[in-house]
Amino acid sequence: MSRDDRWMAQAVRLAQDAVGLTDPNPRVGCVIVDGQDRVLGQGHTQAAGQAHAEVMALRDAQARGQDVRGATVYVTLEPCAHHGRTPPCCDALIAAGVGRVVVALGDPNPQVAGQGLARMRAAGIATEVLATGHPSAVEARELNIGFLTRMQHGRPFVRMKIAASLDGRTALSNGVSQWITGPEARRDGHAWRRRAGAVLTGIGTAREDDPRMDVRDVETVLQPQRVLIDSRLELDPTARLLAPPGQLLIYHALAEPGERGAALAAQGAELVSVADPVRGKVDLGAAIRDLGRRQVNELHIEAGYKLNGSLLRAGLIDELLIYMAPMLLGEGRGMVDLGGLTALSGAPRFRMVDCRPVGGDLRLRLRPEDPEAGSATSTAPPV
Repeated sequence: MSRDDRWMAQAVRLAQDAVGLTDPNPRVGCVIVDGQDRVLGQGHTQAAGQAHAEVMALRDAQARGQDVRGATVYVTLEPCAHHGRTPPCCDALIAAGVGRVVVALGDPNPQVAGQGLARMRAAGIATEVLATGHPSAVEARELNIGFLTRMQHGRPFVRMKIAASLDGRTALSNGVSQWITGPEARRDGHAWRRRAGAVLTGIGTAREDDPRMDVRDVETVLQPQRVLIDSRLELDPTARLLAPPGQLLIYHALAEPGERGAALAAQGAELVSVADPVRGKVDLGAAIRDLGRRQVNELHIEAGYKLNGSLLRAGLIDELLIYMAPMLLGEGRGMVDLGGLTALSGAPRFRMVDCRPVGGDLRLRLRPEDPEAGSATSTAPPV
């Protein structure tokens, strides 16, 4: 492994520590190294409104009493060039007098989009961007797949999680589903929830399971926004979805929310009408676009087979996250309702991104075979 490869891999590891902390900002890591291969400073992006990775690394170097002039900076995303909640990171690197900056990914944010690199080059700093297929570039892209999707498409990266038996059943015919998978798979599922800016379910799941939809089995600084698809505002005002932590966002299809809406609003829910005028139900595409406007990078779906089928038929899913338990349930509820297909050509097809055991279960990650059906094309391993 080359010197650049080694230190960029370290920057990616630092970026991974930003999961569950930085949303809606990207997860970025930074390492500053001198000519003798000594780490002068390092860090990762903090919570929104706080320091970015480059500034954290510069602060670390200052705390160590290190001079970074002429040093090489390894950062997993192009340093920002605009004033947002914090000043431009490219200016901080220029002021510090670093000699070289190696970047894993360019930033597609229109407020950056090459401007950070251009400004540093104009100041005499040598800059490089890794090749698209470089392992660290691929890992950095996967780590920020939601941020990149939102910047490029104006919507979140949508991941659908399903726990099922070998014969594709998510519950018995009487609705019992706890627990099909083991504790390791459930903990892993919470780690994927932690990645998300929002976790979405449907009214059927809310009524039958009364879920909390929060992150419990792994540590996190941020709790994802909880989102409910409830066309007719049928949620019970005592449902656990309405309990802390966080606020519940409900998408419905009523012209006026009425008394039921008022009761839910009184419990702290935010109600948004996004009706499909033809079907009289929630326009799922409009709801997901609205979440993009709300700066949700990754949307995590945990719903029933009907809503799962509607999302898949609408081409709104970027990734399937499926946990297969080594059991057979026979008659029961399936994973998705796709209606009555009459030809195999109409079946949604997916390619395998990853397959691995998690405890006693098998975890599959799949993405649409048709690139037009989703925004992600990487075949990277999970991060």
